[in-house]
This record gives sequence, C-alpha cells and structure tokens, in this order.
Amino acid sequence: MAVSDHVNLEEFMNGLRRRNPGETEFHQAVYEVAANVFDFIADKEIYHEQQILRRIAEPDRIISFRVCWEDDNGNIRVNRGYRVQNNNSIGPYKGGLRFHPSVNQSILKFLAFEQTFKNSLTGLPMGGGKGGADFNPKGKSNNEIMRFCQSFMTELHRHVGEDTDVPAGDIGVGAREIGYLFGQWKRLTNKFTGTLTGKGREYGGSPIRTEATGYGTVYMLQDMLKKAGHDVEGKSCLVSGSGNVATYAIEKVNQLGGKAVTASDSSGFIYDPHGIDDERLAYLMDLKNNRRGRIEEYANEWGCEFHAGKRPWGVKADVALPCATQNEISQKEAQTLIANGCMAVSEGANMPTEQEGIHDFTKARVLFAPSKAANAGGVAISGLEMSQNSARITWKEEELQALLRNIMGDIHERCAEYGQTKEGYVDYVKGANIAGFIKVADAMIAYGVV
Repeated sequence: MAVSDHVNLEEFMNGLRRRNPGETEFHQAVYEVAANVFDFIADKEIYHEQQILRRIAEPDRIISFRVCWEDDNGNIRVNRGYRVQNNNSIGPYKGGLRFHPSVNQSILKFLAFEQTFKNSLTGLPMGGGKGGADFNPKGKSNNEIMRFCQSFMTELHRHVGEDTDVPAGDIGVGAREIGYLFGQWKRLTNKFTGTLTGKGREYGGSPIRTEATGYGTVYMLQDMLKKAGHDVEGKSCLVSGSGNVATYAIEKVNQLGGKAVTASDSSGFIYDPHGIDDERLAYLMDLKNNRRGRIEEYANEWGCEFHAGKRPWGVKADVALPCATQNEISQKEAQTLIANGCMAVSEGANMPTEQEGIHDFTKARVLFAPSKAANAGGVAISGLEMSQNSARITWKEEELQALLRNIMGDIHERCAEYGQTKEGYVDYVKGANIAGFIKVADAMIAYGVV
C-alpha cells in the first residue's frame, strides 16, 4: 500500500462509527488517540499494512451476561454485567469493574481502550480491559451487595484469572465489593491467586493502592510544572470529587505545599478559600467514607461556600485536578479556566474533559496531562500487587511509594519525549497517545496477524 493510499483520519472515524453506532463515549476515546497517532504513523508503512490502529480499536472480545440476585424483600432483581477485553498484547487484561446505573457497552469500551494505553505507559506487563454492571450499590444493604457480587462473579469467573484477566475496583466497587468478589472467586475455583487487585491487606492486597491514583495525578502535575520552571508549592488547586482519588490528591497537594480550595459531589461543590488542610481533609474523608454524607455538610461545619448543582471550574485558581467523572469539564468551562489564568490541568478521573475543551487547553498552551497518563498511578500499584501475589510477598509501603514516584516520573518523561513541539511547548496528550501506542503496536506486529 502506498502512503497516498492510506485512509485519512476522517475516513477511519467514519468507519469506526459505522461499526459501533451510538457509542459516543467510545468514539470520543478513539478519536482522541487516533488524531495524534495518524500523524505519527504517516510515514511508517508497517503500521498501515498491519491495520494496527483499527485492530486496537476492535476489542478482542466483549462478554455480556445476566446478573440475577435477590433483594432483602425477597424480590428477584436483574442487572446486566459486562467484561470488555480490549487488548492483551503486552500482558493479561487489566482494568477495573464499575457498578453504576450509567454503565453500558459504550462507556466500558471507551474505558478498556483507554486502559490499554494507560497500562502501556506504566511500563508494566499489563493489557487493557474494563467491566462492570448497571447496578447501583447506593442504598443497598451489605447483604444485597454481597448477593449481587456473588452472582456477578459466578459468571465472570469463567473469563478471568491471574494470567488471563485481572479486574480491580472502580466507581461503585471498593474494598467491600472486592472482598465479596474475591471470596466468590476463591469459592468457585478453589484457588488463592492474584486474580483481583485492590484486595484487603489481610488477603494479598498492596499498601498505598487506595492512595495511588490521587498521588500519581499530583506527581504528574508536579513534573509538568517543574519542566516548565514552576512548582506545586504555593499554587491554589481546584479539585472535583470527594472520593479516594480526590481526597488523596488533596493530601498530596498539601504535602507538596499547595492549597486545594474546592471539592465536590453530585449535589454541588464547596469553595474553601482557607484551603482544605489536613484537619479539614480528615473531616471530609470521614464524611464521605464512613458517614456517607453530602459535601454540603463540610460547608456547614467549616463556614465556607456551598454551590448547589454546580461544578468548581468557575473559581479562579492556578491549577485544576478533575477527579470525579468523565466529561465534567465542558468546552465553556475549559475556556473559563483559561480566562482565569489556570496554568495546568492533571486529570485524575477517566476522560473528564470534553474533546473541544482539550483542544482549547492545548491551543492556550495550558499544561494538560490526560487521564491515561495522569491517573495511571492506581493501575501501576495494581500491577505491582499482581507481582507481589505471584511471588507470595508484600513490599513495604516506603518501597511502593518510591516505585510509584519512579513510575509516574517515567510516564512524564515518555510523554514529554513524544509530545515536545518545535515551539517548546509539550503536548502531553499527543505524547501520551504516541508513547502508549508504540509499545502495544510493536508487540502486535511481532505476533503476526492474530
């Protein structure tokens, strides 16, 4: 095939949309990668001959199944479960399970596609996958959640294993759910292996897994700022969310001398100009993790502003850390952040910025770390948990802290290498996409047409 015969980006995306109708989240994720990769592979014939990008954008398999369970009133309930195994060219499928009413095939395909490149960036031998169910754990009793998890794993256990596919937690799947899922896996298989990560420390879990995604997001911010001649110290930070990613991002910002001034949940956000210091952060963590409270209670406790039904991106600050959910920064909100002087964005959530917003950040030369790079700390520690399980050992927390910092530093360097522009600006989106693509693509070529 001559270079002039190659399909262009528009033709590629039109074909993808025809094959995957209505899956808008998946289309967005593929476009974001393809827009960068097409330029990189323009003169690299082997990637075109082998149809690598199209093959990566077609999952190896999608498993969909019925999950039947009984609620506390004796009613039979039915949900739909999924596992999207996107690509295992560089290692077993690896990615979280999400329990949330919004879960559908499009969202899980986008997450599994993103996970493939995120895992590649860590340098660890992990492929990409994602799964979950349209089950909402909120308002359910512990026994209802246990029965759901056991039913879910009764089907899923046929498709996962320590050398095949290693799920973890995600939205709606925390330590409690992982415990129920792993318990059912062990019961059905009569094995004790590292088939799930995010486990409790008592049965094979790794230190700092809970903190890793939030910490890694801030480490990426720190490295971007340092390369540009700045520091986290003294910077005001907008943080969205109030779960593990957000609260541990705030903790790391505090440790590095910055000041987080916002947090949020689905009801709105709080603005605390004093800064969410260690005392206030401890209150927030207890509020969300133990008492299942709403963010408005923080505002009442500490006498700060609560903005009902809004997101924090209109507050003026130096940097932004979106740590809640996908597409939480619209193009208009990105423009507001730019106008307010925001100099850097590091994505703690998965794909939290709309595509048009990313373009505006890049055009304005805002330092922008995409989620596949910035929030890779969580899966990096999960990968290290897999290693510990295989060797039947547990590393000390300080060892894992050092490994996490090194991995995030290496991710930054790879993104900077492939994202450097002639003008001196580092396009971290481009760098992350190309760096993640190369490792997966070269492995696929080595295997032949499979």
